This record gives sequence, C-alpha cells and structure tokens, in this order.
Amino acid sequence: MKTIKPTEENVKHIGRTLYQNGILWLALSGTGIEFTFEGRHLDILLQGDDHTAADADQARIAVYIDDECILDEMIREAHPCYTVIEEGEARRCTVRLLKLSEAPMSIAGVRELTADDDAVIHPAPAKARRIEFIGDSITCGYGTDDTDLTHTFSTETENVTEAYAYRTARLLDADYSMVSYSGYGIYSGYVDESSDVRNTSELVPPYYGLVGFSRGTYEGKPVTVTEWDFKKYVPDVIVLNLGTNDNSYCRSLPDRESIFMSCYRDFIAAVRSRNPRAYILCIYGIMNCELRTCMETVLRRYREETGDCNISFLAMPTQTEADGYVVDYHPSIATHIRAAGILADEIRRIWKR
Repeated sequence: MKTIKPTEENVKHIGRTLYQNGILWLALSGTGIEFTFEGRHLDILLQGDDHTAADADQARIAVYIDDECILDEMIREAHPCYTVIEEGEARRCTVRLLKLSEAPMSIAGVRELTADDDAVIHPAPAKARRIEFIGDSITCGYGTDDTDLTHTFSTETENVTEAYAYRTARLLDADYSMVSYSGYGIYSGYVDESSDVRNTSELVPPYYGLVGFSRGTYEGKPVTVTEWDFKKYVPDVIVLNLGTNDNSYCRSLPDRESIFMSCYRDFIAAVRSRNPRAYILCIYGIMNCELRTCMETVLRRYREETGDCNISFLAMPTQTEADGYVVDYHPSIATHIRAAGILADEIRRIWKR
C-alpha cells in the first residue's frame, strides 16, 4: 500500500481550502477534493476538529464515486478512516469528497489517501468556467434534508449539494467556490422580530478575504481564519446573494435601508477590487424581497458612477407554500431546483454577451 497526500499535485482542491502541516482543511460549504483513480483499494483518512466530542454541529462530509454518493457521515472522531473502494480488479473512476455543512460551526481535514501500490491518482481536470457564490443560509443549503418545521438548524441536515448554488454549477458544468454563512448579512445579520438591536457579529464583508471563518479549532487554535489568496481561484462570474438577513433588521425603515444601501455598495466595490475581470451578478428574493428596490438603485448608481458594465441584478422568485419549506421556513429542494434553473439560464446569457 502507498500513501498519497492531498496536495494540488495529486488532487483537485475545490473551493477555498488550506493545506497546512500535512492536512488539507475544509471549512466553507462545498469545499473538498476531486481526483481520478485507477486501482483496487482506496482509503481516505480525515481529521476532525476539536468539536468532534461535542453533542452537535460537527462537520458533515460526503464521498462520491462517479457522481454516486457512497458515503455520508458526520465527523465525530478525531481520525476517521473510510474505505471507499475495495475491488478484486482495478477500476477507473472519479472520486469526490465534499464538506456538506458550513464553516462557522466546524471544520474537517483530509490527512491522506491510502491506495494499493499499483494505483494511479491524478487531479480531476479543471472546468472551462468558474463561478464564485457569496451568500447566506440559502447558499449553504440550510435544513434541506429536514422538512419537519418543528425542528431547527443542525449541520446534520444541512446539505450544500441540494442548494441552488451547487446545482447551478452542475447545470453549467462549471467549477465553483462558495463563501456563505447562515444568518449573515452585509449591514446586519439575522435578528429576531422582537429584537431592535443590529447584529454586527454576523457579517460577510469582514470574512470575505479569509479562507473561511469558523469557531472550529484544531489543537486549540483557529485554522482557516487566514488570508485567502485571490490568485488561486479567478472566477468568470460572481453570484452575490445577500440581503435576506439584513431585511430582518431593516424592516422597511428608511434610515436603516439607507445605511444598508451604503454597505451594499461598499461590499460590491470590495468584491470588484479583488476580482477586476469577473462579471458580478447580484441576486435576491428567494426568501424575501423587501430590499429589492434598494439593491436595484445601488447597482444603477454604481454603474453610472464607475462605468462598470459587468454587473447586473436578477430578481429571483420568492418561495411558495406550494413548493414547501424545510426547517425554519427555509427553501425546499423544489425551490432550490427552480432557482438553479433560472440562475443557470441568466449566467448562460451573460457568457454569450
């Protein structure tokens, strides 16, 4: 048997990952590895964070072989090892490991692959197109695997592969990177309707430049709260889907909406400064639509002031009772499927321009 490290020479890194001290760390939703494999035996050794002994909200991962999910596990051990291929004869396939849950609660690491001596492993080829998604719980796939409305959030029922962003990338056969945090906003994170205090602790802009913010630690230290190298992944299109949580605080109050608009404009400028060639597509409306006019006004003014024509707004249809809901009235899989189709069509139009 031989051991292979999860470096970029051996496997394709998906999303914002961090290779540090022999471990490839996964924090954000949808991060992972992908590679072609030809051989008889394959083990994947993972690394849990310090949260593995907790009662809930550990990292959830899945392994796919030729797009079939053959493993779906919560990381509840320090060094879980999974045998994903065991064959009498060598087989050729594509193997993909993804983190299904989001960053703030927990992280997971890939330590090494173990294969038979004759096995051959190569990074999966890059796609022709690249998309970056910036969002909140909708992008993360909050609760997609739990339709019981008496339940609430759990990383165990969060599945990014069921959400619109991952589905859009698949429809377009594009590589993706996601920067998404449930409850986070631009001006304010989510607040309960009984609260009148702005949530300044859950904002995306302060973390956009990082590999991925997480309270998950390893050996008592934060891991992925480090600067992201924007040269490592240069997207063709950036889909910005924020505002849903801000609306819980803005509540159609003019003074708050005015500040939101200023923050929204500032974040667009910050995204543009790090991605000068990308087309920025701002979308909104899947869970609420009250801030739509504010966003459209910001984009119109931004284009007029900067001359930047590589940016536009797309209003998304709001979820309906007919399509159903999952926990905390988040979008159902049916809603995500519909949104992915609409978004993919719009991105195709952008690419044809």
